Amino acid sequence: MIERTLAPGVTLRAVQTSKFKTSMLAVTFLEPLREETASCNALLPRVLRRGTQDHPDLESLSAALDELYGMNLEPIVRKKGEVQCLGFWASVLDDAYVPGQSHLLESAAALLGELVLRPAGDGTAFLPEYVDSERANLVDKIRAEVNDKLQYSLSRLRSQMCQGEAYGVGRYGSEESAQSITGEALQERYRAVLQTAPVFLYYCGSAEPERVERAFRAAFAALPQTERAPIPQTIAVDQPKGPLRRFSDSMDVGQGKLILGLRLGGGVRDLAQTAPTMILHAVYGGSTNSKLFLNVRERLSLCYFANASLALSKGVMTVYSGVEFANFQKAEEEILAQLEACRRGEITEEELETARRSVAGSLRTTLDVQSKLEEFWLNRFVTGTDYTPQALAQAAEAVTLEQVVACARKVQLDSIYTLRGKED
Repeated sequence: MIERTLAPGVTLRAVQTSKFKTSMLAVTFLEPLREETASCNALLPRVLRRGTQDHPDLESLSAALDELYGMNLEPIVRKKGEVQCLGFWASVLDDAYVPGQSHLLESAAALLGELVLRPAGDGTAFLPEYVDSERANLVDKIRAEVNDKLQYSLSRLRSQMCQGEAYGVGRYGSEESAQSITGEALQERYRAVLQTAPVFLYYCGSAEPERVERAFRAAFAALPQTERAPIPQTIAVDQPKGPLRRFSDSMDVGQGKLILGLRLGGGVRDLAQTAPTMILHAVYGGSTNSKLFLNVRERLSLCYFANASLALSKGVMTVYSGVEFANFQKAEEEILAQLEACRRGEITEEELETARRSVAGSLRTTLDVQSKLEEFWLNRFVTGTDYTPQALAQAAEAVTLEQVVACARKVQLDSIYTLRGKED
């Protein structure tokens, strides 16, 4: 992996490998996650994807992609802690698999740059029909989140637990803010993002780093040469702000959702913190060999599922489960009992070794999946860290029981959310 600074605030990371038959390219703008800008930012890649000045509609843009051996190009909006990441990723046949001399890398990078820097229109405003159409699609997407009851419940827990914190804002913003976006507001937001947001450019494929750098420099030469803002920071809250808080909704559902929000005792960024926290997560609720799965789900049959997820930079762990309405209290007690067992060091050597192998194996398989590798390096860029998947895997394999217990003892329950049936 090599890193190059192409301009102030514009960074290229390139991974040279002959492992894949496709090359992956990505451009990501990093914006602070804010309620007032989240929906506008989320709409931008959708509108830009509709066409460019040279390929002003989906038909002509699709024809251009077909000419590049069926290149795939997708808008993407992600939430990394309290950073909103918006942009595009592209997958194109690697030059090594094209007969004769090929410049697919340069052509793909040029089209990516064109999509970002030369949107369809007269250069002063987005096409109104594109804005109207994609705004409606975004509103529909936000509304549809309630249909996935687990994701809806997780979102509700985050918004309630993190009131007043940027982490409580959804990656697409709110339905109300999305509906109010005008073409003028979107154009203004577009200019601000181009001029001030840090930019992460990424490549994974067989091309030499020098060639990759030349291709991206040419493709994004028209980026404004301004002094960009620093990478947005995620503010971690070390401990709950007060007594345990409970939140609940009632819907016409046949299965309840029980979500617990826990504070890890601060943000987790460096290698020495990250590896033990990931092992704790695996032991407690991050795998099919975890305490939550084997005890709460399998042995006691209190949940349809019981898992945990990590937001390391924010210092938050979320336990999520599907339960019968009559089992809310029992499931909650047992979920917390398993955390207490971790705090007491009641972790067998077999549990610990299984967690080490699970985490290390997952990290090493990152090297075999281009999208996971891009996600890994984006996370490193956002958090300002540069350790490799291999280094993190080695650190995970060396984590001790004492380190896991020390992490567990810092964990504190902050909030509990339940989704109940209307008649429960």
